[in-house]
Parts: sequence; C-alpha cells; structure tokens
Amino acid sequence: MIWRLRRAEPGDGPALSLVAAASFLETFAGIIAGSDMVRHCTLNSSPDKFETWIADAKSVATLAEHSDGAAPVGYTLLVPPDLPVPTDGHDIELRRIYALSLTRGTGLGHKLMARAIDDARAMGKRRMLLGVLGINAQARAFYEREGFTLAGERQFRVGGTVYNDVVYGRAL
Repeated sequence: MIWRLRRAEPGDGPALSLVAAASFLETFAGIIAGSDMVRHCTLNSSPDKFETWIADAKSVATLAEHSDGAAPVGYTLLVPPDLPVPTDGHDIELRRIYALSLTRGTGLGHKLMARAIDDARAMGKRRMLLGVLGINAQARAFYEREGFTLAGERQFRVGGTVYNDVVYGRAL
C-alpha cells in the first residue's frame, strides 16, 4: 500500500480528530475505561483543538492518507514541549504519532517518524521528546528502534485513572 503524507492545513481538523479517536480506541481498548476514552478524545482530540494546532506556527501536524480516496489513516503532531524533563528552545515534543491498524507492517510508522524528524529539524530543533504509556511495549519498542532513549517519567491522567508514562528523547 502507498500512503500519502502531507502537512495538515486549515480545514483538516475533522480528519485529524477522526483518526485520533479511532487510533486511541484501537490502542487503548481494554486498558482505559470506555467512558474515560470518550471523554479524553472529546476534550483533547476535537476538530477545534486540531485546527488550533494547525494554525499555530510553533506546531506541525502531518496527515497520512490512503492512496485510494485519501481517507485519513495516521498522523503526527509536533508541539512545544510540555513534559516533566528539562527543556530549552531547541526541543520539540512529538505529542502524537498514531496510525490505524490497517497500516501496520507497511512502513507507515517509520515514514511518519522520518517526516516528523525532518519537520523538527526544519524548525531548528535539536532534540525530540515524547511520552508513552509505560506498559505499551509495542510503542516503546518502535521508539527505541527509531533511536529514542529514556529521558524521564511522568504520570498521565485519563478520566479517573492515573497512568505511568515514560518520556523518551532523541537528538536530531
């Protein structure tokens, strides 16, 4: 399969919101309570929230689309860091990188990561940070294959439950 990657533009908020909610559900069903997932996605992955990020010159959203029909199948979001590790103006946070399960094994995850790294470098950033659920072994293995190393820890609340995340970083 061939995936098309492009920088998100104004009006792409609904597409990003759709793939954000679908990928969050696919990734965390059975780990996070359903009602907490719905509330979390409604608050943190709304079309308006994505439109705000798209309009922010300090953020970059990339949309992955299916080559047949341009359905959204994955995305990344780079933002100024908001993580409990020391940062400076040369750091960027990969707040989100998700792809729907139909893309697994196709290389889309690596393409999304490579694009995010290229975008971060173009912004003059020297280090990329990200947070991931500590028990998400599949995601952690992916990040480690992509050159990330442990940089810290944090607690992350979704609904009424606090989860233990790890924070990764990699030089750009």
